[in-house]
Amino acid sequence: MLDHVGLEAAAPKTGEVMSDSVLVEREDSVTVITLNRPDKLNSFTNEMTTHLSAAFEAAAHDAHCRAVLVTGAGRGFCAGQDLSERAVAPGKGERVDLGHSLETRFNPLIRRMRALPKPIVVAVNGVAAGAGANFALAGDIVLAAKSASFIQSFAKIGLMPDCGGTWFLPHHLGPGRALALAMLAEPLPAEKAAEWGLIWKTVDDADLLPQARALAQKLSQQSAPALAAIKHVVHGAAVRTLDEALDHEVDGQRALGYGDDFAEGVAAFLEKRAPRFG
Repeated sequence: MLDHVGLEAAAPKTGEVMSDSVLVEREDSVTVITLNRPDKLNSFTNEMTTHLSAAFEAAAHDAHCRAVLVTGAGRGFCAGQDLSERAVAPGKGERVDLGHSLETRFNPLIRRMRALPKPIVVAVNGVAAGAGANFALAGDIVLAAKSASFIQSFAKIGLMPDCGGTWFLPHHLGPGRALALAMLAEPLPAEKAAEWGLIWKTVDDADLLPQARALAQKLSQQSAPALAAIKHVVHGAAVRTLDEALDHEVDGQRALGYGDDFAEGVAAFLEKRAPRFG
């Protein structure tokens, strides 16, 4: 049973008319967000980034949402920014302030995804290029179809990676591979991305959405406070020392240990049954 969740940039509310470019549906306790410009390989427009931010904000405040699944409609995941919105004439003349676009649209979107206290599963169903590739990497668990690929295409148009790409690539892959991917702007096949540790795993194309949906549903049934704590400490680990990480573990584990989910989890283990987390 799918419940359509409306999108409104300032304050998303259930029952509003959804955006044509970003579809949001409820599948039990999973919010499914679909980039929906298949004729343009789901390339970003200003409207899309606004609606995406609204969708994640709505998921954060939706008590019935316990996990989020993101994918793309059609044959591609996201081809990055729609350059028709960034068209400029060669030579001297008016220019587009790309920094302003990042500050006001893309960076808030990436920060909102990382701060969301609910797991985000990303199903990459085709090409993920430029900002689209790094938007995918902002998720928590990334699955990709075996035919999919990731392209840091920025250098081809005289730019550097953004949307967190300059952080995601070296932290996942190390500076050598990060520099080569960014400078050469060559496609990275999904299976190689999984082998290198950039994403979780690849699956056969026909199995991508069924497996992604099953994974999101599985996450939605686990302890929400535990998953939120795991997401917080793992994403922050790259900027912490071991001592700082140990201190965060003390604080987080203390809070979880006092929670109802821990008591239920232990009881379920001892009684040899599945836990029923609230």
